[in-house]
Amino acid sequence: MNELDAAGITDPVLRASYEECKRLNSLHGKTYYLATLLLPAHKRPFVHALYGFARYADEIVDDLASTLSDQEKAAHLKTWGDSVLASISTGISTDHVGAALIDTVRRFNIPQQHFVDFLHSMTMDLTVGTYKTYEDLMEYVYGSAAVIGLQMVPILGPLSDEAYEPAKKLGIAFQLANFIRDVGEDLDRGRIYLPLDELAQFGVSKEMLLKRKLTPEIIAALKFQIERVRQLQKQAEPGIALLEESSRPCISAASTLYCGIVDEVERIGYDVFNKRAKTSTARRIRVALPAFIRAISAR
Repeated sequence: MNELDAAGITDPVLRASYEECKRLNSLHGKTYYLATLLLPAHKRPFVHALYGFARYADEIVDDLASTLSDQEKAAHLKTWGDSVLASISTGISTDHVGAALIDTVRRFNIPQQHFVDFLHSMTMDLTVGTYKTYEDLMEYVYGSAAVIGLQMVPILGPLSDEAYEPAKKLGIAFQLANFIRDVGEDLDRGRIYLPLDELAQFGVSKEMLLKRKLTPEIIAALKFQIERVRQLQKQAEPGIALLEESSRPCISAASTLYCGIVDEVERIGYDVFNKRAKTSTARRIRVALPAFIRAISAR
């Protein structure tokens, strides 16, 4: 059955919005999209909607081909974000991405504050280039990643309120894994997401990173960050059992593949300046096939 039909989405405008969100997910979030396919069909459109909103905002901020200044991007983000937030309150949106999001938020009673916090972090990307401490970084990561986990839980089906805290931790782990992989790309954008005081513990300075030369000090700093990802993943794992059974294969696969980014960083010898750590197609298949069997069984 078509996902939209399975979810009971019949309005043509809404269907078009959900389809656009799905397109964004399939185009930009390949690992995320693969994990989404492990969900029952009636849940998938709502996950696409959350992804579409986050991706569209991210595109405004990180469009390197844009001729807009950071101030102009911030203004664009605020205008669009304020419009979406207003639509959440009224329940009416004609935005090509926002319509699906508003429908999802209202169906699952997702708190509007999560989207306020997300937009705050996206704005920080245009004004903040470095973070002195891990605590400073967490202001950004809460809005950019932890709230994504919190938004997802109502769709996945929590068996208790205890499912929310592990979801936050898994979202943070995903984000930190991305930071480790994308050190070189983030430098191109004028950003360093690894806390400066933690880098300094290993003798790494901002100037050393800007030279883009892999050193024993940088490798030691990356190992420290990788261990944090694995600890967060371990702490989040019990939360998977607190979700509806049909959602567990999706989140388990996402955890393995997304946090597995740090395995790929190790595999390229930590050279995040000259290589991009990628989850191989073979590994995706090895993770997805057993998860697919579990997903079918759970349904």
